[in-house]
Amino acid sequence: MDPHVQPTLVAVAHGSRDPRALHTVSALLDRVRDLRPRLRVRLGHIELNEPLLDTVLDALDPGAAVLVPLLLGRGHHVKHDLPAAAARAPHLRVRVAAPLGPHPLLVEVLRDRLLEAGWTPGTAAVLAAAGSRDPDSAADTRAAAALLSERLGGVPVVAAYASAAAPRVHEALRALAARGHHRAAVASYFTAPGRFAAQCAVVAPGPAADPLGAHPALARLVLRRYDEALVGWLADRARTAADHRSGHPDPRELATA
Repeated sequence: MDPHVQPTLVAVAHGSRDPRALHTVSALLDRVRDLRPRLRVRLGHIELNEPLLDTVLDALDPGAAVLVPLLLGRGHHVKHDLPAAAARAPHLRVRVAAPLGPHPLLVEVLRDRLLEAGWTPGTAAVLAAAGSRDPDSAADTRAAAALLSERLGGVPVVAAYASAAAPRVHEALRALAARGHHRAAVASYFTAPGRFAAQCAVVAPGPAADPLGAHPALARLVLRRYDEALVGWLADRARTAADHRSGHPDPRELATA
């Protein structure tokens, strides 16, 4: 990696048939560019929208790129699809950043969206996420729900899902109602509008927040994940160089020799 050239930030969105999704993600990346004007920022999608991630990577000049998933937890896309896409771009040195969540900056966005929707202090909430069969993804969503509960003053916040995992959103709302929280809010744990976000909103007995969207704190988080990945990358390179100088090669290199 040329130390004088910053790797391209490739933001990776899932993709959606909802036309608002592409508009929202594009607006988010405009905020990212405003915060760091000299950084090259590109957008690629896993499916459903153009440009697809493979197309974006193929079009980049030889060099380095950091893939920043606009996804909210660990799951199949982060663990498998993004590394596979990186492997299909041999002209690039690629680092995959951590997903956006869980993180306190996300909690700030969730709180703001709830307030915009009419949430009032003391009201319980469901954190509505897409859902995944990967247990790490569910753990990340539960961690985000715990952070949101703390930020909202300790009110109950239950992680729930639109698909693939339990409890479903309507089940979580029913459980909260059984505990006396009959007007619970739904916090939308989605980056942009789409089918799942809409499905979760319509079952809310109380305020239903909008997706995270092009919030300034979310733009800062995208850059933080990029920076974290870059720091880790440079640290790995420094360790490898030190191993070579000491005559003790990095075991990862031996494993792939």
